Amino acid sequence: MSEKETNILNKLYFISGCMFIFALLVIFKLSKIQFVQGEAYRSLAEKRSIKNVVIPSNRGNVYSVDGSLLATSVPKYDIRLDLVTSSERNFQSNIQALCDSISAFNGSSSLVLQKRIREARQNKNRYFLLARNIDYSEYLRLRSFPLLNLGAYKGGLIVEQTTKRDYPLGGIAQRSVGYERVDANGFITRVGIDGAFGEKYLRGVDGKRLKQNIGKGQWKPIDDFNQTEPQDGYDVITTIDVNVQDIAHHALLEQLEKYNADHGSVVVMETKTGAIRAISNLGRNAEGKYYERLNYAVGESHEPGSTFKLMALAVALEDQKIDTTTIVDTKKGVLSFYGKKVRDSKKGGYGKISVAEAFEVSSNTGIVSAIDEAYKQNPSKFIDGLYKMNLGDSLGLPIVGEGKAIIPDPRIKNNRWSGIALQWMAYGYGVSFTPLQTLTFYNAIANDGIMVKPRFVEEVRTIDQSIEVFETKVINPQICSKETVQKLQKLLQNVVEKDHGTGHGLYAKNFSMAGKTGTCQKDYINKEQLNYISTFSGYFPAENPKYSCIVVIHEPDKSVGYYGADVSGPVFKKIAQKIYTSAPVLDVIENINQTALAVEEQYQRYYTTSEKYKTVMPNLKGMPAMDAIAILENMGLKVKIIGQGKVQNQSINRGEKVVPKTTVILELS
Repeated sequence: MSEKETNILNKLYFISGCMFIFALLVIFKLSKIQFVQGEAYRSLAEKRSIKNVVIPSNRGNVYSVDGSLLATSVPKYDIRLDLVTSSERNFQSNIQALCDSISAFNGSSSLVLQKRIREARQNKNRYFLLARNIDYSEYLRLRSFPLLNLGAYKGGLIVEQTTKRDYPLGGIAQRSVGYERVDANGFITRVGIDGAFGEKYLRGVDGKRLKQNIGKGQWKPIDDFNQTEPQDGYDVITTIDVNVQDIAHHALLEQLEKYNADHGSVVVMETKTGAIRAISNLGRNAEGKYYERLNYAVGESHEPGSTFKLMALAVALEDQKIDTTTIVDTKKGVLSFYGKKVRDSKKGGYGKISVAEAFEVSSNTGIVSAIDEAYKQNPSKFIDGLYKMNLGDSLGLPIVGEGKAIIPDPRIKNNRWSGIALQWMAYGYGVSFTPLQTLTFYNAIANDGIMVKPRFVEEVRTIDQSIEVFETKVINPQICSKETVQKLQKLLQNVVEKDHGTGHGLYAKNFSMAGKTGTCQKDYINKEQLNYISTFSGYFPAENPKYSCIVVIHEPDKSVGYYGADVSGPVFKKIAQKIYTSAPVLDVIENINQTALAVEEQYQRYYTTSEKYKTVMPNLKGMPAMDAIAILENMGLKVKIIGQGKVQNQSINRGEKVVPKTTVILELS
């Protein structure tokens, strides 16, 4: 063999050796993948083609105290077809009937739909959309259609469920009912009752189901059932009464529109229990329309103005520094402290008057003189008196975002204290409270000194089981002595009932109210930008209070009016009379012509006749449902409503005798 042939042969051996070694490496690698790393790769492949998908649980419902839905989760469904799964026999024998059924369901063309489905089957479409965002009853109907009724494996049925939060009352009490939302980054925003009770009660437990990647970023459920079923959340029963809420909402809205105000809030609270029966917060948008912009009643802390005079006098009366008969000099309506002036709304002041009269006419100089004389040597004692009545404390509400109560204190640095802080506090400047914090104090006075915590929720429950009941919580069993409370109650009653009281325009002969007006300058330094906060806080009836209420309206049009008695007071009166006497309803028993009577006469006649004919069914036909319900409930009857609008029929005829707790069915137009 020549040298040349030997070299060629050596090269062949080398190449063969390399190929043999390469083959061994390939076999080794395949063996390693198969037997050593196989499980990991199989798991990876499965993750890419199959995944566990979370099925959100149905969020629990939020109800009013009378059982009306305030928030509910509504299931929505998308129906799709896997056009590869079903056999040719099943497909051909059912496709025409399916298309005919869908045509009857949504009005589409059966022929066009059949053509599209056949083309999709030829293209091996495994995710063909038949219906989107349908409700549960529609889902059940579609599922019974030919082919779809064969299920996932034989028919190719794909069902995808989502839930949508629905609010039956629309914009009414929207911020207080609230919501819980999660953004793309996972940040959770919690608002109102729904947000406060969502994590613990409403949210429920999510379920899981397997989905398979069928290409083009599409995933289809593997089975027709869930791997783990979701567990619905509990239901929350709020303290809100939809009838009272409706009254409060529309009374506030009407006044905001009349005075072209920036925003306002109303809260109605049950005196003994602290249950919030209505809470409305309306702000103006760029187009001048009002909507539930923010929860001002809970979150907006502001200077209360003259409504704080009740707190100031409560401290001074309790410390026995003054009495309601103590005489104060209003100094011709102007007082000066370090060059800053305190003025009365009445030019020339009120002369020398009692503390009681100073409160009734809301004399700034009179109240400031009394507090200055009592505490100028020891202002900390005045501050301590406020603290003892829990005025510096948070209410500890479950709703997120409660505004901070601010009371200047000479013992605390950077806490708004100055040489005129005491005097300015006396008539409601320099201090800050939310409307609900102010109302909680007024409610304590109505409740004979017992301060109760505002309460938004009655109970958490499932369909057949109570999970948790929320009882009334007492913040302070006695904020001041009974004697002091009685004096303050009389002062508040006189504000409305006496001819010279700032709230005398609210007086009604057959319906008693008590409360205090408040008018606060929002910017009392810059006169060019001077705006006002108008407030009325009080309770009704005055003798045996059932409800307390506060109305706060910010920045009313000054050319129309801005005093609390003119702006907020009428809202309070309308709410009180609507709740308690169903005003402006006439004496429906005697069917009196509405146009023949003045509003005040209407109240008198209704009050008199309803007291006389408590056990006789009135004629309610033609009356708005809200008014009819109020009349019957005031008579101690139960009401069941069918429909919407005005009363068309009533289950108990006019003139028939009724006994308390009888159920009356009203059919509405």
